[in-house]
Amino acid sequence: MRVFVAIEITSDKIINSISKFQSEININAKPVELHNLHFTLQFLGEISHDILEKIIIALNSVKFSKFQIDFKGVGVFPKLKFPRVIWVGTDEIGGNSLIELAKKVENALTPLGFSIDKPFKPHITVFRIKNRIGDISKEMDKFKLIDFGIQQISGFKLKQSVLSSKGPTYTDLMEVKAIS
Repeated sequence: MRVFVAIEITSDKIINSISKFQSEININAKPVELHNLHFTLQFLGEISHDILEKIIIALNSVKFSKFQIDFKGVGVFPKLKFPRVIWVGTDEIGGNSLIELAKKVENALTPLGFSIDKPFKPHITVFRIKNRIGDISKEMDKFKLIDFGIQQISGFKLKQSVLSSKGPTYTDLMEVKAIS
């Protein structure tokens, strides 16, 4: 099974703000379905059922306190002239809290042989771009100061991802709640 560790976006205000952004930006790209919006703390890939139990035990050892994130700003990967992903970012304090939590998850999973291939960058993917659409700098500039709202982060989940031609389907496998 294909799995990843994620924080879901649960605030209706933020989801509605992202939906508005997805409908207002003028680009040729596939929006991420609103019920699939999340921060990926760590992608684990294909795993066996045997390792699943070990992952659950490791993730249950992660301790963290609740924190808030202000969802603000938009950007692209890898660059504006050749975008593949459009994302929503975070404020610095919330982003740093996410980075700390991602590091705790990584540290819990490293003994099981999981490693990250690039440093965690706090973002929510809101568009995936399959075809070359060219430079979108001007369009992105219209939205660079957008503030989507604030959400409290009180837990993260291990999720299964099943890919199909209609897009991914995510299923919760377990949840770890904040200690305070």
